[in-house]
Amino acid sequence: MGLIRDLREVLKTARRRQPSKIYCPRCGSPEIHVCYTTDVFLTTKRYECDHCKYLGPLVMELEKEEG
Repeated sequence: MGLIRDLREVLKTARRRQPSKIYCPRCGSPEIHVCYTTDVFLTTKRYECDHCKYLGPLVMELEKEEG
């Protein structure tokens, strides 16, 4: 039962979480957007950077620290 309780807490936190700002993993630019996605379950999004033209599934995500 402890595992299910922990999982519920994680899911509650995930729903309340504000969207994070994303950045290009190559140049660090915030000018990155989703350029390809499908509605098929378990497929990854592809991102494109307007600054360095990076194209791939990875982005850097920064969250504001609570304090």
